[in-house]
Amino acid sequence: MSMKIPFIKSKQAVNADFDVTENIPDHVAIIMDGNGRWAEKRGLPRIAGHKEGVKAVMNVVRAANHAHVKVLTLYAFSTENWNRPKPEIDFLMKLPKEFLHIYLPELMENNVKIDTIGDFAALPAHTQKAVKYAKDKTKDNDGLLLNFALNYGSRYEIMQAIKQIMDDVDCNKVSVDAIDEDIFSEYLYTNGLSDPDLLIRTSGEKRLSNFLLWQLAYSEFWFTDVLWPDMDEKVFNEALKDYQNRKRRYGGI
Repeated sequence: MSMKIPFIKSKQAVNADFDVTENIPDHVAIIMDGNGRWAEKRGLPRIAGHKEGVKAVMNVVRAANHAHVKVLTLYAFSTENWNRPKPEIDFLMKLPKEFLHIYLPELMENNVKIDTIGDFAALPAHTQKAVKYAKDKTKDNDGLLLNFALNYGSRYEIMQAIKQIMDDVDCNKVSVDAIDEDIFSEYLYTNGLSDPDLLIRTSGEKRLSNFLLWQLAYSEFWFTDVLWPDMDEKVFNEALKDYQNRKRRYGGI
């Protein structure tokens, strides 16, 4: 039986000099990178890093919930990840069920809503079943939105949006002259969500890796050398503190 770890309630328990009431990003997106390197540094198989990375997900969910972040989008599996060895892919496809089996009661208790973006229908049936159950179970929750990017690729997303717009133009559902950024955004997986205010990437890499290319146009970026399995509340709050000190101008002065 797994021991349940409660959400952090006390500001001091997270970081004594961190103000959760000032300039908190509504939407934080994270590229969770470094599971394989974490395992290799310890002489372990790559899947050990992925397994440890599940705990880091909950570390960040608790911290985001405490800071009153509204949306947390996690890059869990990209369209390019299908190129990895089959045993690793098979393990990754089992992780959602394992994660939800352990943590869904805690997520429910704390009013967290689960959703996904990406080509969900192309995932294995057992993965779809586990995630769909969690989505249905949490659909009425109105707290933190925990948004998993599963089988997600931004270029594919944009191409699908263009094709759908073309179809709608042909069917006279939308006029070419009426298409603007807001209308285009309605055709993306993230329709209904605000664009991320802050992007975090772990492991020291500084690239987007085909993640939310349209949506991150004016986001603040924060990179850390910390490998994803070592990601915790303290590191997450360092990113929020750095964000609080930035001035977003969106191309203005």
